[in-house]
Amino acid sequence: MIYPDNYEKKIGFEHIRSMLRGNCLCQLGCDEVDRMSFMVSAGDVCTRLAEVREFRRVLEDVEDFPLQYFYDSRQSVSRLRLKGTYMEEQELFELMQSLRTIGGIKDRLRPETTAEVSDDVYVAAYPMLWQLAKSVRTFREAVRRIGGILDKYGHIKDSASSALYHIRQELRHTEGSISHTLSSILRQAQQEGLVERDVKPTMRDGRLVIPVAPAMKRRIHGIVHDESATGKTLFIEPTAVVEANNRIRELEAEERREIIRILIEISDVLRPDAEGMLEALEFLGKIDFIQAKAKFAEEFACIEPEVKAEPHLDWIRAVHPLLRNSLLRQGKDVVPLDITIDKGLLIISGPNAGGKSVCLKTVGLLQYMLQCGVSVPVCERSVMGIFSNIMIDIGDEQSIEDDLSTYSSHLRNMKMMIRYADKRTLLLIDEFGTGTEPQIGGAIAEAVLRQFWKKKAWGVITTHYQNLKHFAEDHPGVINGAMLYDRHEMKALFQLQIGRPGSSFAIEIARKTGLPEDVIKDASEIVGQDYIQSDKYLQDIVRDKRYWEQKRQTVHQREKDVERTITRFEESVEEIDKERKAILRRAKEQAEELIKEANRRIENTIREIREAEAERETTKRLREDMAVFREEVSEIDAKANDALIEKKMKQILARRERREKRKENRDKGTPVQGTPKGASENETRLGEQQDVSDAFMREGNYVRIKGTKSVGIIDSIQGKYAIVLLGDMKTKMSLDRLETDKGIKKKAEAMVKVPARMTRDVIDEHKSRFNPEIDVRGMRGDEALLAVQHFVDDAILVGTGSVRILHGKGNGILRQLVREYLSGIPNVTNYRDEHVQFGGAGITVVEIS
Repeated sequence: MIYPDNYEKKIGFEHIRSMLRGNCLCQLGCDEVDRMSFMVSAGDVCTRLAEVREFRRVLEDVEDFPLQYFYDSRQSVSRLRLKGTYMEEQELFELMQSLRTIGGIKDRLRPETTAEVSDDVYVAAYPMLWQLAKSVRTFREAVRRIGGILDKYGHIKDSASSALYHIRQELRHTEGSISHTLSSILRQAQQEGLVERDVKPTMRDGRLVIPVAPAMKRRIHGIVHDESATGKTLFIEPTAVVEANNRIRELEAEERREIIRILIEISDVLRPDAEGMLEALEFLGKIDFIQAKAKFAEEFACIEPEVKAEPHLDWIRAVHPLLRNSLLRQGKDVVPLDITIDKGLLIISGPNAGGKSVCLKTVGLLQYMLQCGVSVPVCERSVMGIFSNIMIDIGDEQSIEDDLSTYSSHLRNMKMMIRYADKRTLLLIDEFGTGTEPQIGGAIAEAVLRQFWKKKAWGVITTHYQNLKHFAEDHPGVINGAMLYDRHEMKALFQLQIGRPGSSFAIEIARKTGLPEDVIKDASEIVGQDYIQSDKYLQDIVRDKRYWEQKRQTVHQREKDVERTITRFEESVEEIDKERKAILRRAKEQAEELIKEANRRIENTIREIREAEAERETTKRLREDMAVFREEVSEIDAKANDALIEKKMKQILARRERREKRKENRDKGTPVQGTPKGASENETRLGEQQDVSDAFMREGNYVRIKGTKSVGIIDSIQGKYAIVLLGDMKTKMSLDRLETDKGIKKKAEAMVKVPARMTRDVIDEHKSRFNPEIDVRGMRGDEALLAVQHFVDDAILVGTGSVRILHGKGNGILRQLVREYLSGIPNVTNYRDEHVQFGGAGITVVEIS
């Protein structure tokens, strides 16, 4: 129950309603704003607030959410239900745009399936909005049919029917013929001086005519259709175009008849879905209403607070939105209010113009906004409840017609409140008990207050009466509150302090306004020194409480600062821990790379030993060395720190160097400690073969790629080609591109002391700098081939699958040289001309394995 009927006007909610209407995109949303009403169900209130909360998230998350085309097509769709009616072009166009918007909204709100659980399980990002949208039909076929006959401007297309196409073709042809004829007549008339040089044909009553001076009208044969307002110009239709203009009129009539036929046809198609379209438009209106509330919430910094089903009032930094707007226009800031009522009635006292009425209206407006489903400007820590009744008594309601005085109107309101108040009622009473003789007025106010207290009603009541302040002190469930006032600056602070009554500061305000001192002194003697002292004590209490409240807020703020510091520290620790784990993970990856490389080298060595018919003991020893290497790498676990990782990696590399030296000695035939007896002959033979390899290429030899400084090891030989290990990469090359000598071997022996593999970071860096396209246009043949050779080698090294060589077309000589070179590279699996749109024969696309 809301009392009285003009409650919205008294608290200013009609202005909130007006602002929401201004935020709507079409009349559909405005009608929803007009239907908005007070709700007493906590579930309904929470649902409306959740819709706004989700829509605000939608506007943040979805960049292209459709809010462009909102049209109120309800009237035309409702008329469509009558057989024989049809929709005009503009009506069809607006309906199509609205249906497209509805389809777009539903698509953006549609939840996604969760494959991990089941195809039937959905995760809705915006569940409340999806609840509104899921049953709405989108009529995509209707949109397609309408779009098939309307152009982007909402006019019937020529292609809507064959008849319309031919009519418009003839119409354009006839209009062109008339225009040509008129232009000829006009040029001749201008040459004869019958009309001015700057005159052009114009339209009158849908017919093309020529403006002519009245004196010359008989010189041009035709029909006078009109004259100017001054009478100085006549508009003549020459006889030569009369028949053609008549034909245009006939064609326009035929065109209109054909358009109506098309509109009737499409309307017959849409008619069975008229009811569903009206429901879809109703959904569009709800979305418009929700977006209007979301826009209002953003403008006034509102939130959707926690809501309890029972009455509750714990508001932090509550702001009256209308007062905020008014003060902003004046360049002032609004003072937020902290209003907390544990249970029952709050009696607010304080000086005049101190903010008591503003506090009361803030409570009335924000509570009403909440229960209408509108976001409210309070802090996120606020908690609000639901009231079944809100009753207000504020302002002067005297009426000459009803023979009702100001005090009588107050008493009538009190009577209604006593009759209907209960524990779920919120009472808002301003200047309780005023309007009559103070003593009896105060007594009646206290008696009425007692009735409210017995009914356990909730309320905010402003007053100056001392007996009501005493009542609050003596009765549980009734609490005093004061609007603060700076006695030294003599100005209101507009802050509410709950727990103690406030002083009216009547003597101080009278002195500030300049009332004579003897008058103030007489007034003080009349009320008595005890009253003056008690009021002074009350002011001192309020001052002291204000001081300690400021201290409490300072302590609270520092606690929050400490909490933020702790949070930042915890986040930093967590980030450092993540970085530590990442470092350990990279170290393990590097260790795994070492293992992979060692495996490749061991297997190559084993193959060589087997081919040289060496004893199994050598292979066994090599595998044992590899096992030791794995154990060393495994010592780097998740508990190791960066320094330990670095130390372990150095130890591993040192041990690896020693193993390489032992392998080198074995390859040369040098006896190794622990070599089984009888193995020296085989090892000697291996050493001899290694020496011979300086002159002849075979597996295991160190070789250089001709024309480069790149040194590698032959992994295997396949006819005229060799598989060469270049660090951590394998490549297939022709034997004639490789060379070997003692200098290469010495360099290779020096490389044994350092790991001969490219790290992942080096390869990645090389890849990042590699450009898969080279331009050799303008180079000489030998320069181009050298550039292409280095380019292809780099492409093979970084593992690029496809590259482009720009050589131009010209006489085709450079293209032929490049392709002859490519045909001899084993790693090149294919080369071809680029697509004609991207360069054709001037570019060769090379595919590399």
